[in-house]
Amino acid sequence: MIVADLKPIREIAESISPFQKVTIVACGGCVSVCLTGGARSADTLARALSHPRHYRKRPPIFDTTTIQRQCEKDFIAAYLKVPDDTDAILSMACGAGVQTLAETFGELPIIPALNTSFLGSLDEPGIWREKCQGCGSCVLAFTGGICPVTRCAKHLLNGPCGGSSNGKCEISKDVDCAWQLIIDRLKALGRLDDYEKLFPMKDWSSDRGGGPRSMQFSGVKT
Repeated sequence: MIVADLKPIREIAESISPFQKVTIVACGGCVSVCLTGGARSADTLARALSHPRHYRKRPPIFDTTTIQRQCEKDFIAAYLKVPDDTDAILSMACGAGVQTLAETFGELPIIPALNTSFLGSLDEPGIWREKCQGCGSCVLAFTGGICPVTRCAKHLLNGPCGGSSNGKCEISKDVDCAWQLIIDRLKALGRLDDYEKLFPMKDWSSDRGGGPRSMQFSGVKT
């Protein structure tokens, strides 16, 4: 899922200070799971932003509303109702949601309340860790379900570098070497022979280097 962090309150307050009426739009999708973008978070943010100490003049007046997904234009058009006197929308969605709102409400400023961090998973209560970079060419079938593109600091595809030591990455003793994790997983699966196979040079054309990507649904590929 997409993981995001709340921007500093002073940064948000500075962004919305020119406006008199701000609608905070919470997102019920990914960011609500990591406790930064849901309805409860929106109410908490509205209270924090209402304090006069953040502004030279009066603070804006806030409305809050929630939509299940801010990244779908049809969903926004059908379910998001913004008061007519709204001067700006403060979005509590990921970057995709913010941009979709901006395309939908072209006449209103759309201001992000969150910093989009990464694609990750909930490993422990309250701890999300990055697991995927969306490179468009997945190798998890050959690496025991552990992504070297994301979890190796050097994105190595054919084993660890010379800097790893005792199962830890050279960047920090607190960071596991991705390839040590892969080797351990393959060994547990009885598939250590996969480690001896060399990956061909990765095709990065499906990654971000070619500009913004898109996908058109055309049924199941055969």
